[in-house]
Parts: sequence; structure tokens; C-alpha cells
Amino acid sequence: MSWLKEYYEKEVVPKLKEKFGYKNIYEVPKLEKICINMGLGEAVQNPKLIDQALEELAVITGQKPKVCRARKSIAGFKLRKGMPIGVMVTLRKGRMYDFLARLIHIALPRVRDFRGLSRSGFDGRGNYTLGITDHTIFPEVDTNKVERIKGMSITIVTTAETDEEAYELLKELGMPFRR
Repeated sequence: MSWLKEYYEKEVVPKLKEKFGYKNIYEVPKLEKICINMGLGEAVQNPKLIDQALEELAVITGQKPKVCRARKSIAGFKLRKGMPIGVMVTLRKGRMYDFLARLIHIALPRVRDFRGLSRSGFDGRGNYTLGITDHTIFPEVDTNKVERIKGMSITIVTTAETDEEAYELLKELGMPFRR
């Protein structure tokens, strides 16, 4: 079992139960899944970018990503229906906790001029999304093989019903939010 999951069960659950007055342990919000997306618009001109992104995202997450294809053609972008334009992966259970621990404790502190995450990333239903402009903050990525720095969008889906509950859950798990 991941040490972050163990920490959640032993430390976070009692704190949240006390703070929000939950009567049942199953009312306490928990992490459901983490979705990571890399949109690669420039892959229309350079199809090799998709292969690179697949490889790098697989190294970062420990799971094989899925290629996302265009749903419709857009002449202005020289995009045809079915062309690959991004990669995505959904993490659950053990891999999700391992990725979140690496994101919080290793990757985010490596961001230059990092002052904490914004609280405006909550969607009103207890989910949090953050954008990362440089995927090389993860130590698993070999910077010598990277041709182009790619950004990614990370969505943390929780069972929390409100943003306040989700904020407390993520804060207790160690997410570095701004004051």
C-alpha cells in the first residue's frame, strides 16, 4: 500500500471527520481518480510528437497513455477528423496515490518561482484541476531526449460534494496551496 494512502486512512480521515462532523466513515471525501492530459496541437505538422508524448507520459505515470484524436475537421488549423492531437491517462488506486505523492513532494517544488497552487482550480463539485507548463519537472523524464517542452493538465477527482471539503482533503494530503 502506498504511504500516502496509509497516511490518508490514519491521519486525514479522523481530521476531516472531526472538522465537518461526519457520522459515518464513508461520508469522508476521498480521491477517486487523477486524469492527466497533454494537448499537442503542433502534432498536426509533426506526428513524431505524439510518440514522444506517449513515451514521456508513460514514464511519468507508470501506465500506458491513450491517444486522443480530433472529433471533427477544422480547415483553419489544417486538422482532419481522426488525426491524433493529444494523449491522456487516467490513474486509479495505488498508481494514483504514488503519482500524487511524487507530484506534491518532488515535482511541484522543482517549479521555478513556485509560490503555491491557486485555489481557483476547483470546479464547484469538489474536483481540482491544475496546469503544468513544463513536463520536465518530473525527475523520471530524461531531459536529454526531450525535443520540445510540453504542458499538461492534471485533474484530481474527489468524492467531495463541495469545494471546501475538497480543499481540506487536498490540503491535509499535502497539496501546497497559496495562503
